[in-house]
Amino acid sequence: MKKFFISFSLIFLFCVTAIAQDYKTHKVKAGETIESIAKIYLVTPYDIYALNPDAKTNFQPNIVLIIPKSKVLKNPIKVETQQLLNYKTHKVKRKETLYSISKKYNITIDDIKKHNTRLYSDNLRKGDRINIPRYKTVLVSSNVGNTIKKYKVLPKEGKWRVAYKFGITVAELEKLNPDLGETLQEDEEINVPNIANNEEKTVEETFGYYTVLPKEGFFRLKIKLGLTQDQLETLNPELADSGLKEGMILKVPLDVASNIESADVERSILADRLNNFETKRIAVMLPFRLNRVDLDSVQEVKDMIRKEGLLSVSLDFHTGVLMALDSAKQLGISTKLDVYDTRAQITQVTSILSNNDFCNYDAVIGPFTANNFERAASMLKSDNVPIISPVTKPEKLYNNVFQTIPSDELLRKKIIQFVKSSTDTIPKHILIISDSKHRKVSDILKREFPTAKQIFSRKDEDGNESHYILLEDIEEQFKEGLNIVFLETENEGFVSNVSSMINGFNGVDEELEIEREIILMTTNKNKAFEGVNISNYDLSKLKFHYPSVNRAFDIEKSNSFVTRYKRVWKTEPNKYAIRGFDLTMDVLLRLAIDEDLYKASNNDIETEYVENKFRYSKKLFGGYYNEAVYIVKYDELKIVEAKQ
Repeated sequence: MKKFFISFSLIFLFCVTAIAQDYKTHKVKAGETIESIAKIYLVTPYDIYALNPDAKTNFQPNIVLIIPKSKVLKNPIKVETQQLLNYKTHKVKRKETLYSISKKYNITIDDIKKHNTRLYSDNLRKGDRINIPRYKTVLVSSNVGNTIKKYKVLPKEGKWRVAYKFGITVAELEKLNPDLGETLQEDEEINVPNIANNEEKTVEETFGYYTVLPKEGFFRLKIKLGLTQDQLETLNPELADSGLKEGMILKVPLDVASNIESADVERSILADRLNNFETKRIAVMLPFRLNRVDLDSVQEVKDMIRKEGLLSVSLDFHTGVLMALDSAKQLGISTKLDVYDTRAQITQVTSILSNNDFCNYDAVIGPFTANNFERAASMLKSDNVPIISPVTKPEKLYNNVFQTIPSDELLRKKIIQFVKSSTDTIPKHILIISDSKHRKVSDILKREFPTAKQIFSRKDEDGNESHYILLEDIEEQFKEGLNIVFLETENEGFVSNVSSMINGFNGVDEELEIEREIILMTTNKNKAFEGVNISNYDLSKLKFHYPSVNRAFDIEKSNSFVTRYKRVWKTEPNKYAIRGFDLTMDVLLRLAIDEDLYKASNNDIETEYVENKFRYSKKLFGGYYNEAVYIVKYDELKIVEAKQ
């Protein structure tokens, strides 16, 4: 009884103190969160947790929270908040998960658990009937006690910089300012948390900044960024209290690299996760240039297809697109396809976009050429229409752009990672051979492999590049056992010179009574490695390795797409037809697992089809780029995927 009286006295004393300090109280209702309550009273979640530490572990309906009050705004402001309307009953189907249900109804997994509390301890089962909360977004006008203040935007300051400065996400900043435009304007006054008791964070140019994606935890960030939880908390002390949350902006080292390996990402079979069966609207923009073809003349059409590279490539890609639509239809995905002929002209692209309504398309594939794609992407970005670059690297990665061709830098990183991850057998001895044009790449490789030996192409008497090396340049470099040779050049003659010469050191050396294995690699396999003077026999003997956007399908193995393609088109598909199929199939399946392409392109989703695979990461200041890369090798005159 005495303990009860003491406890009651302490609670009473605290409440009296709270009232004396002009605090408010709030009784939690079903469906509310700390964040939603903070927005109603225009305080930060940290303010509420400071006065209600138990709310971190015991937050539930009917508990009473102490809400701080500071200064009163002269003018009321409007903030968005979620208001619970009612519930919808959902009967759980086979293979459904909390994740798939949350995506179907556009709510969070936490929302589902809060309104079905048994799911905190029990697993979801087929046949279960669960409550799905239905909300409506309302604008709350308030001039209650708050910790919101006005902030004047500085020059060149974007949303993420302001959000980071005041310890909130971009989404939270936008909710505090419902009328905020796409970009901030210098001297614009906006609402931000009043963190008078804390220092505003400074954006340091010597660091990089990373936005936390949905469902990302410390383990995933360790794989992706190479930083432990302790390292992240050292750079971002607020993590220790708040934990990770979607949209949070983290300070990271400037040169931190995304180093997820394919093996670390669960290969996603999207066909098993379909839930959005609304008809997809897709536009494909290809440079057919049909205005140059007399369609009444069969022979002329055949001649044009044979002579006109863009027309031939466009037709092949288009056949792959059609095959993908047919395959998607068999999975229950219906598609409305519109095909536009860009004529490979910027003016035609502009005309197409100006004279047609593109805002209702779920995705736009193409145009092919870089300048045409740039024009289309810039015109579609205001409507936030996803646009996919199928065969080129975009000049600018706008927020709505999907770059499907990995960058040269990423290809280089992947081959370096491949070598480093095989430390038990690779590398023993590394040789880097390059011409002066590729000295920068040679130096990068030297930094990654400090014990490697650098050798450069010889020059003539006038100091001009000769693109060859002599036997004496390398004969002392090869040791017994495994030797790795990186060759960096775009000169066909240099490739021929080096590959034939080093192949002479490969295998058993009877004079020295030793055996060497030499593996040839490059960070950039270009046309120089495919010339008429290049011996595929030498490359095969050297097990030539390189990073690649795609891998050739094995013609000796059964492939349903290839079989169907040959039946429909009476020929084997080339790389452009396969690219059209793989890319379109990936877009359609992603659209069928989520609300839109953006939400279906998290970095933990990796897909693979006939010759191509896709795993997208989002740049902090731009769109999405494909991180999925193959390491392939020559093996007995065939090109196959290299396994570690």
